Amino acid sequence: MKLRELADRLGCRLDGDGDIEIVRVAGIQDAEPGDVTFLANPKYDAALAATRASAVLLRDEAPAAPCATLRTGDPYLAFARAVGLFAPAWRPAPGVHPLAAVAAGAGVGDHVSIGAFVAVGEDARIGENTVVFPNVTIGAGARIGRDCVIHSNVAIRERVVIGDRVVLQNGVVVGSDGYGFVRRGDGTHEKIPQIASVVIEDDVELGANTTVDRPAVGETRIRRGTKIDNLVQIGHGVSVGRNVLMAAQVGIAGSTDIADDVIFGGQVGVGGHLTIGRGSVAVGQSGVTNSLPPGAMVAGYPAIDSHEWRRASVVFKRLPELKRRIEELEARLAALTGQAAVPGEPAE
Repeated sequence: MKLRELADRLGCRLDGDGDIEIVRVAGIQDAEPGDVTFLANPKYDAALAATRASAVLLRDEAPAAPCATLRTGDPYLAFARAVGLFAPAWRPAPGVHPLAAVAAGAGVGDHVSIGAFVAVGEDARIGENTVVFPNVTIGAGARIGRDCVIHSNVAIRERVVIGDRVVLQNGVVVGSDGYGFVRRGDGTHEKIPQIASVVIEDDVELGANTTVDRPAVGETRIRRGTKIDNLVQIGHGVSVGRNVLMAAQVGIAGSTDIADDVIFGGQVGVGGHLTIGRGSVAVGQSGVTNSLPPGAMVAGYPAIDSHEWRRASVVFKRLPELKRRIEELEARLAALTGQAAVPGEPAE
């Protein structure tokens, strides 16, 4: 693709030779002639001077580069779109594989692709242009929208509702039973039937081996535009807002309400029956045990304001030294007052 065409398709301002032939997108340190790279993080400013790329995506206000430039307000977004231009997603041809099992009462839209060993239950519905890769199970009464991509080994349980343009990565389970039991008088546990619904709205992506549980009553819902990484657990009755981001290994306990634009770093744990305010951020490995107001940024366990956590974490490694100094001061105070110091207790 000519650099001029790439600039037009990305909506960038071109500085340099538009006739340069671009063949791929590459990282700034690995780029070769014929590549377009990008610079969005100042950490890599020094690497720009040495790059061998034929062109670079830069912010509008960034200094000149040693190669042709594509100027844009968001180089990272332009990079993401460039990757899509040079590596379009492959999709199988429409049709139902002869080794798939589609119930007679199921509905399959136009241009749908259903791979080998897919099982589609009675009264399930699959919207047009959706791709279902091999070894997927779609339960009875499930509803899947148009333009979805369902990767191999996904399980979509009965009556689950999935919107349009949803991507489910390998091994996702949607609609598994929530973790609900009642202790009997003899100490054993009776299962609470988990029979309510799960709704995944439009433009959601769920990472590999993520699980979304159904509740006994009400619903579990993930709202439009939310992107969830691998190995995330969404408990029964959880409500997730729009455009939420969750990194890998996040766990959300049941009946928690998460507002729009929330961000959870990797391995964040969130307790049950909490309310997480709009735009809140929990740093990786935080343990959220209380509700958060809108715009909060927390870290640590139990999670507190991230600035306070950083200040406290600096002190942690000094605790043995501080303990020793306190004991020395207690001993000196005891000597001055003529009383014996008791280790770990203040002198009187």
